[in-house]
Amino acid sequence: MSAIKKLVKPSHLINMDDIIREGNPTLRAVAQDVTFPLSDEEIILGEKMLQFLKNSQDPVTAEKMGLRGGVGLAAPQLDISKRIIAVLVPNPEDKDGNPPEEAYSLQEVMYNPRVVAHSVQDAALADGEGCLSVDRVVEGYVVRHARVTVEYFDKNGEKHRVKLKGYNSIVVQHEIDHTNGIMFYDHIDPKNPFAVKEGMLIID
Repeated sequence: MSAIKKLVKPSHLINMDDIIREGNPTLRAVAQDVTFPLSDEEIILGEKMLQFLKNSQDPVTAEKMGLRGGVGLAAPQLDISKRIIAVLVPNPEDKDGNPPEEAYSLQEVMYNPRVVAHSVQDAALADGEGCLSVDRVVEGYVVRHARVTVEYFDKNGEKHRVKLKGYNSIVVQHEIDHTNGIMFYDHIDPKNPFAVKEGMLIID
């Protein structure tokens, strides 16, 4: 049974066993564009990827299913070499601990996403990045574009163009990298992992 056939079975919820780890050649391959109209499998896969992220962010479900928390997932991480990513970035509580008005600052399944423009300014997360396909801590600043314009298609084949900055920009760049065979630590300076270039934004 192919990876996608197993994942889209109605009874199956994506879990950590479905996620391939570094060393698997699919993570270094350049993924194929999807064609429209999408197959039912491709639509269901996108929905299941988003559901995995929701499950991983729910403390009870995550513990029950043994999930690591995630804000993004790309099809190549499921051993499916297609340009499909899901992103789910929660909004933080306010300073008094009240839930945000909007639960998510970014909630989307993107087909054939591409960065079509980006800022000159670089940015990196203060705490570095992690990856569901990497079972180790890799320290250092993962240098990315501070702002990006991304074009993608939704499941209905409609084209979207979004401008992203800050954490959302970093998350989407990380996932698009997966569709290009790039791992987050490829962006870390091996000689000086915490080098800060002039003008680089460090995001807490």
